[in-house]
Amino acid sequence: MGLEGARQLRRYIDMPLATNTAVLNFEQLGANIHHRAFDVVLLDTTFWGGIRACNQGSRRMRDLPARRDRSFLRRLGIQLATMLHLGAVLPNLTYAADAHYHHLVDDIIVGGKLAYRNGAIAVPDRAGLGISLDRDKLEQYATLYRRLGSYPYDRDPGRPAWYPMVPNQNWADPADERPPPRMTT
Repeated sequence: MGLEGARQLRRYIDMPLATNTAVLNFEQLGANIHHRAFDVVLLDTTFWGGIRACNQGSRRMRDLPARRDRSFLRRLGIQLATMLHLGAVLPNLTYAADAHYHHLVDDIIVGGKLAYRNGAIAVPDRAGLGISLDRDKLEQYATLYRRLGSYPYDRDPGRPAWYPMVPNQNWADPADERPPPRMTT
């Protein structure tokens, strides 16, 4: 759902809307705030271009109605470390970060997966991102990738002909006052 779709949906629901796919840069952030589309922008170091860009985006949201948070999703240790460091420097986060890291069975960092303690993962405190790459694990998974190919995480096996468009270029017509159609399965 793009910015205009969120803006229209807002008329029919009474809950905060969050995104980590429709607001991925400063231009989209400004449009989001102007159109009051999403309430929460989930900053992501991959999409925004690193910790510094996410921190700058957060600072621009400080005095605006949009809230900022971060999204962890299914990240390997390197990406997770960037997100943990980002979370440590962002002031006034509104919500706890989401994570699917616990679904992973392994990681490519030395020592394996980062450990949860009391429902949280500590920010690594060694130099740099605080983690080191396990080169043997990296080669193991690179070989597996070459054998199996890419995992289509953004694909719906029930709709094999459907492809998401990021960024979305097919925006809803703002002059169309009809309610959005109901989704059926």
